[in-house]
Amino acid sequence: MTDTIFPSAQDRNRALALATFAFAVCFAVWTLFSIIGLSIKQQLGLSDTQFGLLVATPVLTGSVSRLFLGLWTERLGGRVVFPLQMLTTAIAVWLLTWAGSYPVFLLAALGLGLAGGSFIVGVSYVSRWYPAARQGTALGIYGVGNIGAAVTNLGAPFLVVALGWEDTARLYALVLAATAGLFWLLARTDPRHAAHRADGSALPTVRQQLAPLKNMQVWRFSAYYFFVFGGFVALASFLPRYYSGAWGLPLTTAGLLAGLYSLPGALFRALGGWMSDRWGARAVLYRVFGLSMLALLVMAYPGGRYTISGISGPITFELGVSLPLFVVLTVLLGFLMSLGSAAVFKHIPVYYPDHVGAVGGLVGMIGGLGGFFLPIAFGLLLDATGIWTMPFLLMLLVVAATLAWMHRSVRNLDQKPRRPASDVARA
Repeated sequence: MTDTIFPSAQDRNRALALATFAFAVCFAVWTLFSIIGLSIKQQLGLSDTQFGLLVATPVLTGSVSRLFLGLWTERLGGRVVFPLQMLTTAIAVWLLTWAGSYPVFLLAALGLGLAGGSFIVGVSYVSRWYPAARQGTALGIYGVGNIGAAVTNLGAPFLVVALGWEDTARLYALVLAATAGLFWLLARTDPRHAAHRADGSALPTVRQQLAPLKNMQVWRFSAYYFFVFGGFVALASFLPRYYSGAWGLPLTTAGLLAGLYSLPGALFRALGGWMSDRWGARAVLYRVFGLSMLALLVMAYPGGRYTISGISGPITFELGVSLPLFVVLTVLLGFLMSLGSAAVFKHIPVYYPDHVGAVGGLVGMIGGLGGFFLPIAFGLLLDATGIWTMPFLLMLLVVAATLAWMHRSVRNLDQKPRRPASDVARA
């Protein structure tokens, strides 16, 4: 065996560090509309529904693109696909500054959304460098690239105030293009594609790549990711609007508080990978879904003024969630979602080692679609009800349904006769 098949620790760490940095830059670009979208909303006089669609449009492209980017990465390798994807996105971000009407902004947002497709490229690339026993931790570390959302929420508001949203977008485009060049120069071909080049073996056909998508297990993993990742992206986009609207906070403060939610969602993904390696992804997901339900139950409470009959007459008081408590709950929720995201992707290279791009692409696509549809649903709920906490109620219903499906599937699996280990992955 050669060093290409068994890469050194230095080669593995190099690949992981480059992929994580590139993903962080892409994720920062992907969530840019959560900040500059507020300026565009004011500039164009958009409704909450229109704003929700604008913020969600990049997520649509980033979600759908994950499937074909995953397939391409399996065939061409991450060293080729990653810089091409980043460079294409950088051009779209630069062209965004030329938009002048709402339909054109939506079209430009589709191009910007390619940044979200970077996730599956990195998953497929990184997983090739590590053995199965360490892939959960490695992919968890890679997932720390979610910190890009926190960087945007914390830093972009100040850039918008200082430079305007147009120059902010141009700066993001330049940084992304520079990252593409850096990755191309420093990254190396992953062991699997290096081995294919060395022995001339044939790569799997597209039909073979897509074959595992027939398994219901893959779609169940996708449903998990719809909440833990799609919900994360949706709230990262919605919270600046919520803080500025419901609490009347300025943009910089709203971005700061939203960044506090995004930060643990990125930093602790590595912990989620380690926990999944040690105790199992299923155990992690049970706790993530259960505790998320409790947090969202409190966050969804609308608050109000109440009057009760007292001994000396009516007693009126207000009951609701305070801003400090709400911020703490968002930080907890972001932490839980980070653990859950790592746990979901722990499954994929273990159960489908030869189809990480295709399976991971589908799971990532469905999860990303959560980040597309949920902000639109948030806007529709706000316009229809006028109640600020309705989006959190929707999130509560989503996680409750997800937990119920997982528990039912686990119970059905436990009731079946034990099968060979090779068959368990398909259960």
